[in-house]
Order: sequence, then structure tokens, then C-alpha cells
Amino acid sequence: MLTLDAQIEAVLFFSGEPVSKIKLSKILNKNSNEIEEALLILGTHLEKRGLILIISDDTVSLGTSPDISGIIGVLKKDEIDKDLTKASLETLAIVLYKGPITRAQIDYIRGVSSTFILRNLHIRGLIEKVENSDDSRSYLYKTSIKLLSFLGISKIEDMPEFDEVNKEININEEKIEN
Repeated sequence: MLTLDAQIEAVLFFSGEPVSKIKLSKILNKNSNEIEEALLILGTHLEKRGLILIISDDTVSLGTSPDISGIIGVLKKDEIDKDLTKASLETLAIVLYKGPITRAQIDYIRGVSSTFILRNLHIRGLIEKVENSDDSRSYLYKTSIKLLSFLGISKIEDMPEFDEVNKEININEEKIEN
């Protein structure tokens, strides 16, 4: 059996986004003191590695060590320079026409996980990740000003056939719900 700090590391790696300490407690069936102690151990273990533990208030995530920023910069540039894939364009269209929207909603519409695609679109500055006021455990993805500028529009509603596409999406959602 893995140690608690290793389990937390795996959960954070899999999640790819911040996880609340409360959620870690529930997932791992441990009390808050055990989670806090394991986070201290994990932070110490990661000091000698390429990752760091980022703790902000009641959320925790993994990040890359500042010591490796040059290499990460090269990787980011390579990722940004690549053309968008069909899956990326599909996800971007969902965010454009349905946003702000949660990752879970995007995954439901697409039928597959969109975690890495959303990360890529976020790195490129095409979408923004904002707090979800309805659920502090998740984020909403919305169109960035950079994307609107790139598309040459001043607001989402200026997207081609915006009203018609939204109407069609809403009709299809109602069919799914019924």
C-alpha cells in the first residue's frame, strides 16, 4: 500500500488542477490532520524533484519547480506553435458557444475527457479558467479576450450564427434530458 503522501501525489497528478483539502480527506478517507501531515511530507519529498507542492488556502496542486522554468518554457513554446487539433477546435467551439462551462459539462458533451485539451487552450491564452460561484470545487472555462481579438469580434454574441447555434444546443440538451 502506498503512503498517504504518495496517494495525495497521485490524486493531484491525475486531477491536473487544484484539489481542496476537504476533497482529499473524503477521497482518501483521512482526517484533516492526517492530510496536513502528509502534505508536509510530500512537500519535503518534492524539494529534490522537478515538481513543487502549491498550497493556496484550502486547495492544493502540483506545479513545476522554478528551477526547471527554462525547459518548461521551451515545451510551452513547442505546444503553442503546434496547430490546433480537431479535438481542440471542438472543445474551443463548445467553450465559445456554451461558456462559461465546467470541464465536466464539456466532457459530457464531447463524451471523452477534455483535461489536457483545456490545459493546452489555456496555455495558448484562448480560454480563461475562472472560479465557479455555484461550486467552489470546480472551475468554469470561458472565452478569453485574446481569442475574441484574434477572431475579430468584440463580444461572443458576434460569433457567426450565435443565436441559431445556441438555440440548437438548447434543443438538443432538452432532448437528452427527456
